Amino acid sequence: MPRVWSDLCVALIFLTRIPLRSPAAAEPAALARAAWCFPLVGLAVGSASLVVLSAGLWIGLPPWVAALLGLAASLSVTGALHEDGLADMADGFGGGWTGDRRLEIMRDSRLGSYGAIALFLSLALRAAALAALAAADAAVLATALLSAHVAGRALIPTVMATTPLARRDGQSASAGQASCSAAAVSLFLGAGLLCLAALPTFGDPSFVLWFVFLAVLLLALVFFAIRAVARRAIGGYTGDVLGGLEQCGEIAVLLAALAAIA
Repeated sequence: MPRVWSDLCVALIFLTRIPLRSPAAAEPAALARAAWCFPLVGLAVGSASLVVLSAGLWIGLPPWVAALLGLAASLSVTGALHEDGLADMADGFGGGWTGDRRLEIMRDSRLGSYGAIALFLSLALRAAALAALAAADAAVLATALLSAHVAGRALIPTVMATTPLARRDGQSASAGQASCSAAAVSLFLGAGLLCLAALPTFGDPSFVLWFVFLAVLLLALVFFAIRAVARRAIGGYTGDVLGGLEQCGEIAVLLAALAAIA
């Protein structure tokens, strides 16, 4: 249990703005060792977002306003960490012609056209999906929102374990590469939490089966597409690639939920 709590603290310290302290966070490759519990971080972030969104609906706010508030809550908890990664990845992949130039662009703190467009689309798609789900069914909304945050982060350790680092310095290099066992635990934990999140909708077996099928299919497409593009564009992954993967994973699950209730 001490090791589990230590890993969870490390993951929360690196992936959120929750004010925690742990001596283990300063150890080499601490984040890689804690990668197995990324889905738990997703559950925490998703729960915070769901509470705010549900509170907005409860006091009578329109679904799109409540959806934006729920989205803002998740951004506050994470400090827009993954959104920043998505924007940097889009700028690098879209604006560079060589691997070195792409990596250089991704390190630049300035926001370019590709990054701005990717960021806008990510926020708009998630807000629109959450608003549509909120207007349709509260149980489906809870399932989709929690599953999106869990699944998006459950994919990250697998990339860390099966893909080379694109650079030998920077935060991604200092974080270390996750082990295959950590990646397997993350996927297993993510699948279990996804099933747990689907409990409110178990009264509709057809929705659950269709939602899980579509979510897994879209997540697999997102994983293999981003991993392949990253390897071709920069020779591996960086922290920005992991952030972009998480964002696309969230969107994939929310779209799967919308398609399942259509």
